[in-house]
Amino acid sequence: MPVEIGQTVTDFSATATGDTTITLSELRGQQVVVYFYPKASTPGCTTQGGDFRDSKAAFEAANTVILGVSRDGLRAQENFKTKQAFNFELISDKDETLCKLFDVIKLKKMYGKEHLGIERSTFLIDKDGKVAKEWRGVKVAGHVDEVLAAAEELNASN
Repeated sequence: MPVEIGQTVTDFSATATGDTTITLSELRGQQVVVYFYPKASTPGCTTQGGDFRDSKAAFEAANTVILGVSRDGLRAQENFKTKQAFNFELISDKDETLCKLFDVIKLKKMYGKEHLGIERSTFLIDKDGKVAKEWRGVKVAGHVDEVLAAAEELNASN
């Protein structure tokens, strides 16, 4: 059952960069941005990750952790994080557990061919583990500013 706004996100543990395992319940008390991107080291995903990287201090000031997720393997995620100097962890979701939980696998078209892939999506989870806001079919330009504004507003109301 995919998560919806206002619902508590089912607790999960996922393998991430920096030799870490991210467990959602261990982040309670902080807001969490979980953003899904199609593929590491591609232009749009690099720009989006860079925007989150450059805004990390502002997210921290709003008591918000940033997590990036794609179906790439851990080595690809580590290389992406290192090359782009990302200051947050990237989750490898090769088995699509999180992709299914957040319902981000969609039928996409590229060069006239259809395939299943990640729809660029972002979720803001409140300090109690509930989905506060979601963005689907994200366009990269200006997106991080919008997510930051929502995180700041949510933090101010708590």
